[in-house]
Amino acid sequence: MLSLAPRSVRLRTQIVLLQIGVVGVTLGLAFGVFAYVGGQRLSDEYGQRALAIARTVASDPDVRAQVARYAETPLTAGPELRRELADGELEAIADDARVRTGALFVVITDDAGIRLAHPDRTRLGERVSTDPSRALAGDEVVIQEHGTLGESVRAKVPVLEPDIEAADQLRVVGEVSVGISTTAVRSQLRGDLRRAGLLIGGALLAGIAGSVLLARRWHGLTLGLEPAELAELVREQDAVLHGIGEGVVAADSRWRVTVVNDEARRLLGIDPAPGRPVDEIGLTPRALETFRAADGQPVQAAVGERIVVLTARTVLRDGRPLGAVLSVRDRTDVESLTRQLDAVRSMSTVLRAQRHEFANRLHLLSGLLHTGRPDEAAHYLDELLGSGPLGAALPGIDAIRDPYLQAFLSAKAAHAREQGVRLRLGPNTWVDANLVAPVEVTTVLGNLLDNAIAAAKRGAADSADAERARGAQGVGVDAGRDDAATGKIVELELLQEDRTLHIVVLDSGPGVLAGLVDSVFTEGVSTSPAEGVPGGRGVGLALSRQVARTLGGDVLLAHPGGVPVAGAGAAGENAECAGGRAEAAGEKTLAGAIFIAVLPEVLTEGEPAWAEEI
Repeated sequence: MLSLAPRSVRLRTQIVLLQIGVVGVTLGLAFGVFAYVGGQRLSDEYGQRALAIARTVASDPDVRAQVARYAETPLTAGPELRRELADGELEAIADDARVRTGALFVVITDDAGIRLAHPDRTRLGERVSTDPSRALAGDEVVIQEHGTLGESVRAKVPVLEPDIEAADQLRVVGEVSVGISTTAVRSQLRGDLRRAGLLIGGALLAGIAGSVLLARRWHGLTLGLEPAELAELVREQDAVLHGIGEGVVAADSRWRVTVVNDEARRLLGIDPAPGRPVDEIGLTPRALETFRAADGQPVQAAVGERIVVLTARTVLRDGRPLGAVLSVRDRTDVESLTRQLDAVRSMSTVLRAQRHEFANRLHLLSGLLHTGRPDEAAHYLDELLGSGPLGAALPGIDAIRDPYLQAFLSAKAAHAREQGVRLRLGPNTWVDANLVAPVEVTTVLGNLLDNAIAAAKRGAADSADAERARGAQGVGVDAGRDDAATGKIVELELLQEDRTLHIVVLDSGPGVLAGLVDSVFTEGVSTSPAEGVPGGRGVGLALSRQVARTLGGDVLLAHPGGVPVAGAGAAGENAECAGGRAEAAGEKTLAGAIFIAVLPEVLTEGEPAWAEEI
């Protein structure tokens, strides 16, 4: 069945029809104005032509003399007067002028309006059919009127008496009226309009062609979408972009911003105007690099106080690139919970290790008691009560008061042992206070320790490769060399200054490469491989510095490494931390990088914040 509902006219057709209508109306108005102005112009032109003829005839001396003679003699209409006038000089002059100029008529009258010359001789001796008063009053008149010979454009000129000496006081003795048929005017106007019509027709064809080209261009710009589809697309885009929980930044193929939703403004801290280049809207270097890459890979980045995941993709339609879209997801709360979970997991690792350690010690006690050796069992028990698990796990940890920080460092020591790395506390370590911001402190400290452990492992691997190379070359190896030369060691020193915590981390790794010294805190810069890490590496140090600066402190690279120094004490001397120079008293000489963190207002003499939350 055929649908009787009106079909929607395509946008291209609407544009063509609208443009043709506009062009047609415009050209029609122009044609009407031209016809009106052309008619007026031709009427004026023929009127001036008639005026020139009338002036010529009226100025003829013979005409002036003959008209003056008839004006002085009363005339009586009749056959004799008509014959006299028909055979007279005035009729001959008027006929000659009419024939030579192509005028419709040349009429001469006396001062009473009686025809003295007329193309229709039967009208001679009669009063003219149109008003001659203005011409007889001395005025020249150009007017379009309808007379006995039809409608015409006519000029009326007064005839003055022939008195040359008193030219300024001459009397009007008659008039000359010359008319040109309006048929001639219309004929001329029709010719002009035909030529104008041809030009207007050409202009209309050009307008139609331009409308078709414009419609095709519009079709390409709108990707073939109809107005209803465009309106629906705008409504859907507005609802989706401002209703989702992700930030969206869109750019066209020239990398100019087209869309930024509210969530993107909040997460990225930007508020760009549409059309600005993406390089100028305030994106961080890592966010801008991710946006430009548009490879669809999620990248974790720090923006202000937030941790976000960025994903950029290229937008294609019909195989043609239209631009790129950057999506932003807030991961701040998740990262905070993850850091707390990591701390709990680390403490659970310590507890599990302690459980195994206590189980082993209890087995030994049980064996001593069952074998009848109570004195030795009692002595062993006294040793256990004197040392404790934490002291055995990380010597010198009793210089730290906060239990949370003790547990965290014990967990990190256990993690380091699993990696084959020994974590030790520097001799100047002293923190006689509790933590106010445990999450922030463990975030900074944990990232620095994780980087140092990874660097120590990498340095040991490089040393082993070098030893194997020397062995292959037959070079002897000193079996009694220092542990720090080939072992994997991370040294940590914590120092309290009022409510400020100073952290110094030194490792036995190869140090920071010279090309990375100036950019080691930049997001995405890392010496470790990124395989298997969502979002890539290069976030830990940037995040640590960001957290420290949020607290009013900072994280610095005090020494890039590569040259052995005497433990964390030397690091303190190099960095002048805690307002003075710490003593250089490390146990081993370490050649790795030295990182220093200063965290103000994170310590308190009261109860720790984490204990109050419990």
